[in-house]
Amino acid sequence: MTFAELQKHIEVSPATLRRDLSELEQSGDVIRVHGGILDPAYVRSEVSFDERLVRNRAAKAAIAVAAGKLVPAGATVLVDAGSTCLEAGKVLLGRKDVRLITHSVALLGAAFRGEADIICLGGELRKVSGALTGSQALGSLNCLHADIAFIGASGIEPEWGCATTDLSETEMKRALLARSARKVLLADLTKWNSPSTVRFAEWKEFDDWIVDKMPPQAELKALRKSDVKIRQAG
Repeated sequence: MTFAELQKHIEVSPATLRRDLSELEQSGDVIRVHGGILDPAYVRSEVSFDERLVRNRAAKAAIAVAAGKLVPAGATVLVDAGSTCLEAGKVLLGRKDVRLITHSVALLGAAFRGEADIICLGGELRKVSGALTGSQALGSLNCLHADIAFIGASGIEPEWGCATTDLSETEMKRALLARSARKVLLADLTKWNSPSTVRFAEWKEFDDWIVDKMPPQAELKALRKSDVKIRQAG
């Protein structure tokens, strides 16, 4: 928010507001920039997995339900590590007629209470994302194939495509896409126009994108060229 916007919401003098912002900056609750402030969570290199779990819960739940409806009986599904994919994986865990393959530690933990068969991709744990990555996980994927892959993203850009924050996660996402017949992006609209550090896929590499709200029509030119089908959850 800008300093002027803050003054509209908080009925204190400019001097008091500046003093309070200085204290909040010292405690790490805000980051001061020229003319305003930023939420520290928006400028970190990567948000923690626990923090992502509580963000946009309703949107993620709706996307998960819609994703589950794409999975036919007897299908094998690759489930990416990430909070939205975790919700989709939990929906599928209640079904006896599907098999899941994942490197998500959180989904593996939930699998003890599920009905679906599940294959674990071992590897090195990235605590910030709850993902198993590295050569062991990639090697396990070489001998596997799935009907559908559910893939998450840290950021999405209309022209550039889908991105994440880490090279090891990028390798995993690319491998998941390569080992599946149908590729489905699961990402809510807060990721739109928010590119992350490392691109892992162009739009043409996806068949579907399940989202909670439709992006502006004027910004969908690149997606139309790629033939990716946008499905609004709910």
